[in-house]
Amino acid sequence: MTTGFRDLPSVDLVLSDGRIQRLVEQSSRPAVLELVRAQLEEARDAIGSGRRAATVEEVVSAVEARAATRWRAWPNAVINATGVILHTNLGRAPLSGAALRAVERTAGGYSDLELDLETGKRGSRQAHISQLICQATGAPAAIAVNNNASAVLLGLAAIAAGKEVIVSRGEAVEIGGGFRIPDVLRQSGAKLIEVGSTNRTYVRDYEASITDNTGALLSVHTSNFRVSGFTHSPSLAELVKLGKDKGVPVLHDLGSGCLLDTAEFGLAHEPMPQESMEAGASLAFFSGDKLLGGPQSGMIVGDEGLVASVSRHPLARAVRIDKLSMAALSATLLHYIKDEATVKIPIWRMIAESEDSVKSRASRWASSLGERATLAGGLSTIGGGSLPGEVLPTTAVALDTGDAEGLAMRLRTGSPAVIGRIEDDRVLLDPRTVLPAQEESLLRVVSQALGKG
Repeated sequence: MTTGFRDLPSVDLVLSDGRIQRLVEQSSRPAVLELVRAQLEEARDAIGSGRRAATVEEVVSAVEARAATRWRAWPNAVINATGVILHTNLGRAPLSGAALRAVERTAGGYSDLELDLETGKRGSRQAHISQLICQATGAPAAIAVNNNASAVLLGLAAIAAGKEVIVSRGEAVEIGGGFRIPDVLRQSGAKLIEVGSTNRTYVRDYEASITDNTGALLSVHTSNFRVSGFTHSPSLAELVKLGKDKGVPVLHDLGSGCLLDTAEFGLAHEPMPQESMEAGASLAFFSGDKLLGGPQSGMIVGDEGLVASVSRHPLARAVRIDKLSMAALSATLLHYIKDEATVKIPIWRMIAESEDSVKSRASRWASSLGERATLAGGLSTIGGGSLPGEVLPTTAVALDTGDAEGLAMRLRTGSPAVIGRIEDDRVLLDPRTVLPAQEESLLRVVSQALGKG
């Protein structure tokens, strides 16, 4: 076995291979050359570690694999059969057909994003979306930004920079990805004042901490966990009354941004922006890609003067929403305004789907997939840091092959990828989170993974 560097094929020899030439034709010579050199450098490192020199065939195959991985379309479309409706790892909320068409229409050409077509003069990208947000929430004023974390950051920076912001100790939470409310507060230039205890905080705790340097009272909805038992927290209305008495604005971070009453679907009630406005919150912040069912975005709604101040803050430019998200958000909000959210927005169709309907779909799948597929009762979850502990009854298809991990891997590497969950050494596929248009593809991929097709 030869181990010398002299046995390693040259760059020119690799480039002369027919398969590499086809890669050059599909892309460009400099791009392929970079991959070849990177692969040969790895091969040299291997020789330095005592391994043999790679052959031309091995180098070419490795370059092809490297190109396929690096240049593939991404993100890949996957079928979510996990039963988690807002799956953060899978991109959270799928968009409605109208939202998809809006994105395509906006992306495929020019648009009047910042042009007033009537006057021919420059306009504001916020003008149209603000009207829709206000109509959907009952807010007097609104703007959209790129996500809810930046909405909170911008609001605090504009309203309370250099001042103290009072928040309950039990609400100084981590919102995901390691980001924590105290960190957001510090980045805004505000000083965090924690009051109360982890499980019990009262209005008097806020009142006792108000000083001449208090910039805001902040109420944070703990949307990604639940504390039960010996607990107490003041209502938003109580904080608003205190804020008015003391001349301090009250800011409300709702997190998920739910515009429908979740209690009507057998779930715990999720605070709604409409309720924040009715309670008199100075500003409220919420997401667009969670229970709103739209693109990644964040909304700031509330007092006209405060929203104007937020809009003028220099940070507003850094966190502004892009045109594609704006188009999708506009279409999504229209579903609520037209009272068609539960039939047009995918996550609300999933939430609203009856247990009998899910079971009927699961039965059809099991019949198609054969003897290794059986029905299994279970629970779908909302996910995405929303409605913690809340579940919906479901019927999944259980696939028992004796090798759940292997089957799950074959499904993940299918085309398209199918993502299920493993329980009791079986792969479960939950129809609730599978879009109807995806069923045929899912059954094809699963059949192939089971060795049937």
